Amino acid sequence: MGQFYHIEENGIHLVFLVSEKKEVFFLHCQKSAFKETDIAEKEWEGYRLVEVQAAGEDQDDHHGAKYTGTLPGRRLVWEQFLDERTEMGRLITVVQKDPVSGLCVKSCFLFRAFAAVVESWTVVENRGTKESGLTYVSSFCLNGLTKSAGVPWDRAAELSVPSNSWYGEFQWKTNTLPQLGMYKVFHYSTKRLSYSSTGTWNSHEYLPMGYVADRVTGEGWYFSIIHNGSWHWEIGDSRDQLYLQLSGPTETENHWYRNLCPGESFESVHAAVAVTTEGFEDAVAQMTMWRRAVRRKNADNEKLPIIFNDFMNCLGGDPREEKEYPLIDAAAEIGCEYFTIDAGWYAQGSWWSRVGEWEPAKDRWPNGIEKVLSYIRKKGMIPGLWLEIEVMGIHCPIADQLPDDWFFMRHGKRVIDHGRYQLDFRNPAVREFADGVIRRLVEEYGAGYIKMDYNINAGIGTQRAADSAGDGLLSHNRAYLEWLDHIFETYPDLIIENCGSGGMRINDALLSRHSIQSSSDQTEYIAYAAISAAAPAAVTPEQNAVWSYPLFDADLEQTAFNMVNAMTMRIHQSGHLARLSTENKALIKEALDYYKGYRHLIGSSFPFWPFGMPAFDDRRFALGFYNEECAHLALWRVEEEGDCVTIPLDGCKRKIREVRLVYPKNLPCSWEYRKEENCLAVCQPARSARLFQLIYEQE
Repeated sequence: MGQFYHIEENGIHLVFLVSEKKEVFFLHCQKSAFKETDIAEKEWEGYRLVEVQAAGEDQDDHHGAKYTGTLPGRRLVWEQFLDERTEMGRLITVVQKDPVSGLCVKSCFLFRAFAAVVESWTVVENRGTKESGLTYVSSFCLNGLTKSAGVPWDRAAELSVPSNSWYGEFQWKTNTLPQLGMYKVFHYSTKRLSYSSTGTWNSHEYLPMGYVADRVTGEGWYFSIIHNGSWHWEIGDSRDQLYLQLSGPTETENHWYRNLCPGESFESVHAAVAVTTEGFEDAVAQMTMWRRAVRRKNADNEKLPIIFNDFMNCLGGDPREEKEYPLIDAAAEIGCEYFTIDAGWYAQGSWWSRVGEWEPAKDRWPNGIEKVLSYIRKKGMIPGLWLEIEVMGIHCPIADQLPDDWFFMRHGKRVIDHGRYQLDFRNPAVREFADGVIRRLVEEYGAGYIKMDYNINAGIGTQRAADSAGDGLLSHNRAYLEWLDHIFETYPDLIIENCGSGGMRINDALLSRHSIQSSSDQTEYIAYAAISAAAPAAVTPEQNAVWSYPLFDADLEQTAFNMVNAMTMRIHQSGHLARLSTENKALIKEALDYYKGYRHLIGSSFPFWPFGMPAFDDRRFALGFYNEECAHLALWRVEEEGDCVTIPLDGCKRKIREVRLVYPKNLPCSWEYRKEENCLAVCQPARSARLFQLIYEQE
């Protein structure tokens, strides 16, 4: 039969089998223990540990477009099994080799933190005598997702996919596989469900994440591809079972090809997989714990300062000295702690295609920008500036003076997207230039906050000094992360917001560095609620920045709605505060004062959704957060019709003694906590939002 390797760590059971022919099979990755009776010996062939596709070799499978039966992946044979404790955690490494090409493939599984999450990646080394070109390398490959269900996989499985778009982020949709057009029609088919992203905006259509569940057994897998560039994942059927494969860029989907000379190696993009038997919310909690454990340690995620930004429903990219002073005064008055000057501070007139020098525009700051930044500090706030360091406008005065190797190149020409060139961070001169910009903003201007925006998608990559455009992009992505690490080592207290036209590059690679993530550019506060309420499924609440931007002519309900959107996570305050009524400013200050009293708990909180995942077409939705001390529940009513609603509170995971309305305290609302039913009945006006505190029973 062969030799089994059973691993149990952090509540996860991994099972590998080395057959008598030295083939390695990955049989199990679940919370529940492995049952040998779930898999017949004749089915082992479909449980390959890793898939590797080399140039010049077609797949050995009736596969269609699937990445099953890859070569040399199918030829790999066992060489070594390693189980070691490292500084990062417990590391399992399964080593295989291809006797034909000489490729050595290491499948790595890392357990770190106490979460039920395993991090997975693949290392391919050319130990042969000839060059070998890679076109696909799986980071995680698991078959038999529904092997214990007792019914066909198309009846057992459901898939949750987070759609993402400019102005429309974090929209999770759950479907059965038949609803998505995939049925069991034979022992295997040519059908797959595949999701990919190509380019530097790697979440412009979907987040590089997802969730697949066995509805019969309750087993579930939440996965994230940990990368800031191109990625691919797919679900399909093989040998009467359902498989999941995660990877970075591929040749077919993402124009990636990497040539390995003898002695060279390639490490795939990493992936993280949370396993659960308790449903989606538990999987999110596991991922939340993992994200907190692996990211860069910083004070920002502990203190959660309130940030004012002058862009949204305010100056809109036209900052000027005379416009800033009233805003600075108003922001300080309501209790903001950072004040950020957004886009436009560096250019006279239109600035879109002129970005890149990052010198203050003299017409905007006749007395120098330093005077305004000094005034921010005088008012007790830390100044911040907007930056888009990865691009240079085609009309930037220095762009034509720089060599081509500063930029992405394809077919001998600089890549232009939306009036900008993409800087190539593989080039040491580019990184040195970027270092100088950060040094000037921090050391000369005294900026303590940088809103790092990114407003283009550089496409398939760069062909310069690369085996393929996708290879150039992957190397650039990694070089940019290394540059970020260097900046944070140099300025450990500097806060750099991760923004990409809002949420167009939300991924766990960047969020392991940045302490804060822009959730959206959505300008309609009613629509923003569905984004805000869904975001904690992909971003920890203490990293998730949500705009609150009351209009200057807003009524009190509109202002309160804006504030509730942001109060359970990170408040990005905006709006033309100097033009607001006294009553509206008082309502904002009420929110900020309450927030300051409980924000220290946000970084240990976990989300729950009493009505399920929010969507744009929902008329009511709720988001709760629980921690060891208390819980909070945000409730939004969007519809015009209707009145009262009952909210189940089982997701709180705690016994509740009472419920209090904490914001806004003086606007119409009635509520009743029904202890026996563990639910909250609320009556509130149309197009309104409320925040409640849930007080626990004392044990």
